[in-house]
Amino acid sequence: MGMRGVVAAGHPLTAEAGASILRDGGNAVDAAVAAVMASFSLESALTGLGAGGFMIVGAPGEDPVLLDFFVAAPGHGEQERREELLPVPVHFDENTSQIFNTGAASCGVPGVAAGLDRALEMFGSVGLEDLITPGVRFAREGAPLNREQAYVLRILEPIYTGTQAAREIYAPQGRILREGESFCYPDLALALERFAAEGSQAFYSGEVAGQIEDYVTDLGGVLSRADLAAYEVIERKPVSSSYLDHDVFTNPPPSAGGLLVAFCLTLLERMGRSGIGEMARVMASANAARGSGFAERLEEEGFESSFLAPETIDRDLTSDHDNLGSTTHLCAMDGDGLCASVTCSNGTGSGLVVPGTGIHLNNMLGEEDLNPLGFHMAPPGSRVSSMMAPTIVKSGQEVVAGLGSAGSNRIRSAVLQTTANLLDHHFSPQEAVDAGRIHLEGGLLQAEPGVDPKALEMLEQAGQKVFRWQEKNLFFGGVQVVTRDPGTGRLDGGGDPRRGGAVVHA
Repeated sequence: MGMRGVVAAGHPLTAEAGASILRDGGNAVDAAVAAVMASFSLESALTGLGAGGFMIVGAPGEDPVLLDFFVAAPGHGEQERREELLPVPVHFDENTSQIFNTGAASCGVPGVAAGLDRALEMFGSVGLEDLITPGVRFAREGAPLNREQAYVLRILEPIYTGTQAAREIYAPQGRILREGESFCYPDLALALERFAAEGSQAFYSGEVAGQIEDYVTDLGGVLSRADLAAYEVIERKPVSSSYLDHDVFTNPPPSAGGLLVAFCLTLLERMGRSGIGEMARVMASANAARGSGFAERLEEEGFESSFLAPETIDRDLTSDHDNLGSTTHLCAMDGDGLCASVTCSNGTGSGLVVPGTGIHLNNMLGEEDLNPLGFHMAPPGSRVSSMMAPTIVKSGQEVVAGLGSAGSNRIRSAVLQTTANLLDHHFSPQEAVDAGRIHLEGGLLQAEPGVDPKALEMLEQAGQKVFRWQEKNLFFGGVQVVTRDPGTGRLDGGGDPRRGGAVVHA
């Protein structure tokens, strides 16, 4: 395996964009930033400059750092919301459909540009003018859609053809783009060049901020120049848990996903096993712990400690809302053991592509599971909660793995199972990603092919309802993982085939 570094991402060319930076002497954070910017074209339905996200960075001998650049609630301006959320039906197949809320009222304050800028300021070693090169090329010259990205565009077609500006890039021939056809977004290329020349402030003040406000407020939303100017990246201390002599660091409150992963790992540690039965049990306990008061208390000081206390197991089981999870994850590790794990999401997209800016705005204010207290209830500037859980694993002073997942509510179960596969079952990174997954929600255990059938039968005999999927599906997340053996320096990784994932060594 290559010793310079390794990148795992949701598209082969995304991973290659990061690996090329490692080959040229950049570090893991440089590689992650370059890969994220390439993903704006290659995984356009999942991420972009209108999205939000989180990055956790770990280095040997140092405490990991979590950068929160997720979407914030707007409302600092004087505009009043004139339009409500626009419900759009999305059909996954002939039997399964779901309503997603889009439109101008769904747009939160994006954070990706500010987050990438901060990451480079803190950890970077390569200039933005070099890091944007792959992303600019893909946006200007185009890149063919792979099967997974074409599927996402197909099922989200009502959103991505809902406005003229969106149709121009996602349906240039009068229909949504198909697998193998080239996605080209020249305005995004210009936006990345602007980013390199002016930094992230180019998107939070001045001409671009004015264009965003004018476009959104003309359509009845409230996202304003004042909201963009007030946006700040937040540096947070990761939530941590101990599992099998390893320390696992992940996304802390006010986001929910990392806290639930830490909760489940704590329970598995106590149980001493991580079989299917134990996994189902800790997932049920985590669901129960998300009962009354959970969402309201995420902002409370000290809630993390009280939530991880053993007595939370006894809370009542709750049912959560599922959705597609238009999210992408990637991670990079370099030969020195520096690791960056980053998850970004545009929701399902709002359908609002702001002309001339290269920005398709998120729909986070319309995502039901991210607004548990009700739509438009969050104070201006507050962070929308998230299930995203970019994660770093350390053994002693060394970083041994970085991982995370796409997949909305399934993020927590995907990260949990992959972590257990790595640390308990000693799978290779790719084996850990490929292994069949389960997800328990609303009293129903969903299981992929590859999950032990005898274990599922035992759960059914104990009264658990089980639904068996006939093939693996992006419903169960999109985990990307990189690893490093501290003794040998050997680097490895796993890319999730459920979402077109790939690993590239430098």
